Amino acid sequence: MISDPDSATTNTTPPTTNNSTNTPVSVVIPVYNAEAFLAETLNSVLATTYAPLEVIVIDDGSTDRSRHIALDFAERDPRVKVLHQENQGVCRARNHAIAHAAGRYILPVDADNLIEPQFVEQAVAILDASPEVKVVAPRADFFGERTGEWKLPPFSLRRLARRNIMDTCAMYRREEWERIGGYCETIIAREDWEFWISMLKDGGEVVRLPDILLHYRVRQRSKRIADRRLKRHVIATLNRRHPEFFERELGGKLRMQRSWSKLINRLSRILSPRRVVVHPDHAELSDFVKTLPTRFAAKDGTVIFKNRNEIRAFHTHGLDIVVKEFKLPNLINRIAYGLLRSSKAERSYRYAEMLRAIGIDSPAPIGFVTLRRGLLFSLSYYASLRSACPISYMQLYEGNLPDRDDYLRAIGRITARLHENGWIHTDYSRGNILLGRDADGRITVDLVDLNRLRRRTVDLATGSRNFERLPLTPDMLAVIIEAYAAERGFDVQACMVEALKSLPPQS
Repeated sequence: MISDPDSATTNTTPPTTNNSTNTPVSVVIPVYNAEAFLAETLNSVLATTYAPLEVIVIDDGSTDRSRHIALDFAERDPRVKVLHQENQGVCRARNHAIAHAAGRYILPVDADNLIEPQFVEQAVAILDASPEVKVVAPRADFFGERTGEWKLPPFSLRRLARRNIMDTCAMYRREEWERIGGYCETIIAREDWEFWISMLKDGGEVVRLPDILLHYRVRQRSKRIADRRLKRHVIATLNRRHPEFFERELGGKLRMQRSWSKLINRLSRILSPRRVVVHPDHAELSDFVKTLPTRFAAKDGTVIFKNRNEIRAFHTHGLDIVVKEFKLPNLINRIAYGLLRSSKAERSYRYAEMLRAIGIDSPAPIGFVTLRRGLLFSLSYYASLRSACPISYMQLYEGNLPDRDDYLRAIGRITARLHENGWIHTDYSRGNILLGRDADGRITVDLVDLNRLRRRTVDLATGSRNFERLPLTPDMLAVIIEAYAAERGFDVQACMVEALKSLPPQS
């Protein structure tokens, strides 16, 4: 093992094996008050047999001599660069350093640990030869207040879901750091675990080198020991950031008793049954749909409406998605839903399928989730693609759109088509209609919030009065009714008489 703590003034020079065709590597060393160890760490890194190599020391607001030690190395070895920031934590420090890195491959090293000279060279050889490999990690041992090999299990996503099975010190491609957005800056412990989940949850191989090439220093106040006190924060953050990963690997969220998470989740499903339906066209979103209760509990996504129910927008798998959470129903419906009648979320899903099948536009349904607590219904969630129609009904009513009447006629025709097919929207109000134009300039009307659609025969009087909850002036109503009557083959005047009965008295 490399160990020369008094060698801060040793002349360090680049190896003579530099080859300009080699893949450049950046070693990133965040430092906060590590004056007792930094020189030893830098000497171990600079002794590497590989080139081209740069070593970026990022001082995270140290109050001791750490920065001066790093600058001394930089004066004597052109491979060393020193950056500085106010104290903002190790994740921001690593991100800061990697943003300034020139290397295609990145190797983070903690400021009190040591690596063997051949580590970089062996790791680069694997990444160069194997594009399917995302991470190359070393075997490691402990030194300091504990000794012996650090026996980590072989890598698997199932194990990674329960615990961190790799140290920070492992080599990966910079493009992977860019793809996942760098290290999470809101987690304040076990940031390497979160980083590896982000990088590897969707695939990619991990290779562990056969030799012990990392020496992990154990000391009383080491970060690894201090991080254990933040377990609750870590688990909450991981569940919030990676609900689909834990759903897939553990059948639900990561629990405080991490190793028992899968069993606890299975028992939880028995006591609190969950029903999940995902549209075949969006099978890849199955884990996303399953995690909707977790996402809403964690306040994930962007709120676009909140009253008794709540609507949030999400972007995942390259899609813009809208999810409605239906709040806890009254006791009678908690008994009835799922036993005697469908939940609002299920009705929204089924009705969207039905409308689209008969040529009436509604955002494409993705799926729904319903939850029970024992025999009682609890919450439900409905997910659909976000409508491509940018104009709300109120914009039409309050604005001065030059093609307002064209949009009103489209509303009349689409409502007539709905009624002709034996359906009526019993809550046909301003929030249920979205408007826009397609790529060819044709007007499109999306009907949303469908859980109050009802199957029945819709006659002239009932159909004409179905617009009563829409804010309308008499002249707007006249345009809608004319198009509605023409589509259904009704007498315009008869429809208008019935429709006017639904308007509030004009002052």
